[in-house]
Amino acid sequence: MQRRLVRNNRSWMLLAALAFISSAAMHGQTAVPSAKPAADAEAKLPSFEVATVKPAPPDADPKTGGWSSPAVGRFTATHVPLSLLIQLAYDVSAEQIANKPGWLETNLYDIAAKPEDGIRLTRDELRPRLQDLLQQRFHLAVHTETRLNSGYALVVAKGDSHLTPTKGDHFPGFRINVSSGHMRGANWSMPQLAKYLTSAAGFPVVDQTGITGSYDIDFNYNPKPNVDSTLPVLDVALKEATGLLLKPQKVPVETIVIDSVDKVPTEN
Repeated sequence: MQRRLVRNNRSWMLLAALAFISSAAMHGQTAVPSAKPAADAEAKLPSFEVATVKPAPPDADPKTGGWSSPAVGRFTATHVPLSLLIQLAYDVSAEQIANKPGWLETNLYDIAAKPEDGIRLTRDELRPRLQDLLQQRFHLAVHTETRLNSGYALVVAKGDSHLTPTKGDHFPGFRINVSSGHMRGANWSMPQLAKYLTSAAGFPVVDQTGITGSYDIDFNYNPKPNVDSTLPVLDVALKEATGLLLKPQKVPVETIVIDSVDKVPTEN
């Protein structure tokens, strides 16, 4: 019996997969037993022509931190944690980064980078260059996994949606105010709305509306349901403003898993 089991490679692989899934379930997640290097890391990435990376001063305040708008021909970030830079580089939310060292969200950095001439540095042009910068200067190594996590599906409520088609010429995903209690932006697609709702809800939100196009979003909500407020909570405010609904369920989430990263960047 044991000999047949050892010889039967298919059975061994099945048992290994079941053990993997059981281990993930113990941590509150259902994992799809597949992992791959981050796709962009497999090919040669474009790089910044010039870049300066350094730790922020010891008295730097993260509340004063920020980064430059897209399509201005340069990238600057001041007093930002590496976790935020990874979010920008891989277009994920904080909840989609796994195996984070404790300092990833507390140590702050300053970056000034410029691409080659003729590159406006849109979001699509920034991401691979920022990935390359993090790999070169912080020796960041990651792989991606698709995990089934507790979260929400963004769906159309009964009675259909009542979204406002975008106006003006803002770049896609333009954020006016997405701080706690506010959801206001222009030229958002439904996947972009789901991304911003992820931060507001504290759980992954995946777009399942089937709605295409871009829209202007504008509503306020009570970010603390246990505190009395004249404002509705997030899911109620979302439904009233857009006709969309947050449906609790397990959702597939593309997760960036950190394999290794340095706290101190290499010298400029």
